[in-house]
Amino acid sequence: MVFQPTTEPISNEPSKRLNLLLTCGSWREDSPILQLPRLLGPFGISSLTAKNGEEAVKAIESSDIHIAIVDLAIPLKTGSSDRRPGGERVLQLLRRLDPQPPTIVIRPRQTSARENARSLARSLQEGAFTVVDRPAMLETLLDALHRALRKHYADRWPEQSWNRTP
Repeated sequence: MVFQPTTEPISNEPSKRLNLLLTCGSWREDSPILQLPRLLGPFGISSLTAKNGEEAVKAIESSDIHIAIVDLAIPLKTGSSDRRPGGERVLQLLRRLDPQPPTIVIRPRQTSARENARSLARSLQEGAFTVVDRPAMLETLLDALHRALRKHYADRWPEQSWNRTP
């Protein structure tokens, strides 16, 4: 399993890091997107990486998710004969969280304009903040992350926007 929570010591105090769920099961191993954890870590963002829907569910159940990047094409289970994509299931779970984290959806190329419109509509109905077509460029994702932080967290970094004591 690739689920990698922050290595900070466990305490009863709320985390001062922003947790990013990053599903990446169908991306190439040399994808620049896989640089996100290393690039964002120094800024207080802990990347929880999941290669399939099952790993994403475990991450959602065990950690607070503040923002998510969901690849619609991730499998439900790796190595299983079940080839159904797990990305939509992950979107459904994220939508049920309170508060619902802003979610950036990466979708595969569509074969027709009609399928393109349907895919976009489904993602938005499931609560996507924005939808990015594959291949997703690193700059595009960084821009989407910045817009999500600005809109949902008032452009404040994790230490400033939550975990305040009254």
